[in-house]
Amino acid sequence: MTTMAARIVHISIERDWREVYAFMADPQKMPLWASGLSSGLKRDGDEWIAPGPLGNARVRFAAHNEFGVVDHLVSLENGLTVHNALRVVPNGDGAEVMFTLLRQADMSDEQFAADAAWVEKDLAALKTIMEADDR
Repeated sequence: MTTMAARIVHISIERDWREVYAFMADPQKMPLWASGLSSGLKRDGDEWIAPGPLGNARVRFAAHNEFGVVDHLVSLENGLTVHNALRVVPNGDGAEVMFTLLRQADMSDEQFAADAAWVEKDLAALKTIMEADDR
């Protein structure tokens, strides 16, 4: 059995974790903070279609749940499916958002670092939105 290198990218957000979860679990709101989905998602049955530079990706989200799990499977046209593990948990009166980044087999050190930086940027955008005064 082979495991991939992993990195947990996380951020603290000063807002109730349930509100953060509700926002994050809405696929129509993901393009507001997840820049890889900036062109938006279109529903297709139980999945969502995400147009991107590598073609259309099919995205399947975890069912709504009380545990803060926002996992999603992204299937690319080339056949690769990536499990994106995304969690929101209580952190005092706020939330901790954690993304588990798995290093794909063909990724260089530089690509893995760039992916981690991208996730950090997206989580920072989420924090900005969720902590805005006009919420």
